Amino acid sequence: MIELCSVAAGYRQETVLRDISLAIPKGKLLTVVGANGSGKSTLLKTIVGIVPLSSGTVTVDGTDRNDLSRQDTAKRISYLAQGKSVPDMTVRQMVLHGRFPHLRYPRRYSAKDREIAKAALCRMGIADLADRSLPSLSGGMRQKAYIAMALAQDTDYLLLDEPTTYLDIAGQLELMKTLRTLADSGKGVVTVLHDLPLAFRFSDSIAVLRNGEIAVCDTPESVSRSGIIETVFGVGLRYDEEENAYSYRYL
Repeated sequence: MIELCSVAAGYRQETVLRDISLAIPKGKLLTVVGANGSGKSTLLKTIVGIVPLSSGTVTVDGTDRNDLSRQDTAKRISYLAQGKSVPDMTVRQMVLHGRFPHLRYPRRYSAKDREIAKAALCRMGIADLADRSLPSLSGGMRQKAYIAMALAQDTDYLLLDEPTTYLDIAGQLELMKTLRTLADSGKGVVTVLHDLPLAFRFSDSIAVLRNGEIAVCDTPESVSRSGIIETVFGVGLRYDEEENAYSYRYL
């Protein structure tokens, strides 16, 4: 389990997160939602150590994250940032980068590394693009390659910042089904999403960030009933039992 206890963090003199306490267990899918600027991306960066703590603690399976090296952290947590560069390499090369935390110098991929990367490519449905260059792909296909790289890292926890970006509707649904399957298989999955119906349909719990604080973190049903969505976003959600899906209800 990843645990945050009374965490505050930010950039230089600006505090973005305040008094964040949160548990991220294995085997669950947690989605973080909130208005722009509420601290969602900063929360993920703080968990992996990109943004330093001002106060509080982050532990990973009982170990203080500050006691973990960058490589040890990367062996435990895969992190996919929102903004990503587009290096001039093939899709296969990019996905194999996910194996870096598990390699010793000089970096030489084993048969197992290549098999894990191949499985990640297949899981994202892009095995046929393995020899294509990243710059030649559409935004949606590149996004799938980045996600495959995170999967190839083969960690217990995945932190994905807006992973549905650039994906079409079918691709978004397929990705959320994949993340649901990964959580059900025992991985701890955290996503940042703007699509509330998608988040509420697939997640075990929803954390709503408001002004750098967790306003509520609970099951989708409880969060929907709490009224916080209306307060934060100015829209409501309705649940269709037959479709097992949420949709927007404009106020």
